Amino acid sequence: MKLMQLAISLSGAAAVALSLSGLAEAESVSSEASPIYGVTLPDGYRQWPLIAPAQEAAPLNELRAVLGNEVAIKAYAVKTLPFPDGTVLVKLAWKHTQSPEFEPASIPGAATTVQVMVKDAKKYASTGGWGFGRFINGKPADEAQHKTCFACHQALVKDHDFVFTRYAP
Repeated sequence: MKLMQLAISLSGAAAVALSLSGLAEAESVSSEASPIYGVTLPDGYRQWPLIAPAQEAAPLNELRAVLGNEVAIKAYAVKTLPFPDGTVLVKLAWKHTQSPEFEPASIPGAATTVQVMVKDAKKYASTGGWGFGRFINGKPADEAQHKTCFACHQALVKDHDFVFTRYAP
């Protein structure tokens, strides 16, 4: 059973990684800033290195991939905490869909959100040094959705500089 779960997880992660290039053309980068934090989608983020894949269970039921800029990748490589200013993390999310070709595997379905975290200790001092952006179809989500970002990170991962994602070497 554990071997089957591993195979499913690996096939899902591979599908997410392979889909990054195909979805890059489907979503345009928005220059619109998120409410509260003023975060925008960074130029070229779809070409950034993968930090880790993830799977979100119910109720969201999503496949996710977290990408990082050069500052983020270097910080993860040497296990730097807190993350340095200039760190940018981008989480891509898709509906978790069963593969039509191989029943135990999962593939990305419809894109759901792109979420961004930007580290600037002075600018975002009141939120642990992080600014947040959540984008749906390239447009910033409403203010109410952004108000939940820091509260969740603060409650659950304060001891890891408010970052959920761990590096998958």
